[in-house]
Amino acid sequence: MTSTDIQIERAGANYRLTQKQWFAQSPEELWPFFSSAHNLERITPPLLNFRVTTPSPIEMRKGAVIDYRLRIRGVPVGWKTLISEWNPPHSFVDEQLRGPYRLWHHEHIFEAVDGGTLATDRVHYRLPLGPLGHLAHRALVRRDVSTIFSYRAEALEQIFDIEEAQVA
Repeated sequence: MTSTDIQIERAGANYRLTQKQWFAQSPEELWPFFSSAHNLERITPPLLNFRVTTPSPIEMRKGAVIDYRLRIRGVPVGWKTLISEWNPPHSFVDEQLRGPYRLWHHEHIFEAVDGGTLATDRVHYRLPLGPLGHLAHRALVRRDVSTIFSYRAEALEQIFDIEEAQVA
């Protein structure tokens, strides 16, 4: 597995995060992991105390709504997402219905590349409070979002390297 590169850029009032990560597994082999809402707990930094609160089993499909609890800088936050697109094993989109952002639109894309999969995360997000939100982004949020996605990439690398070694 190769290392990842996280890019965050401003796009008008929004921000756009792009992260790409290559896996030795095919999209079909990766899909079961990424399509399970509870695996998000495994790849989120412990400091966020992230928990899925929607009762199991969660049927992942277009239209599914999932509730979470987490802590952002120690403050408890509820988060509700909608799966707005569902295209196994190639892509899905989750969108925030309620939570800390004014906008959160997260595309997960899985492309067969070089005998494995290039997984791309594209997140379009906007903070509340207009100009104050942009200041908060510069001061804290950009670093926090980057840290979360870096942790996620490292956790995925460990999970899939371990699973690959167990299969071999």
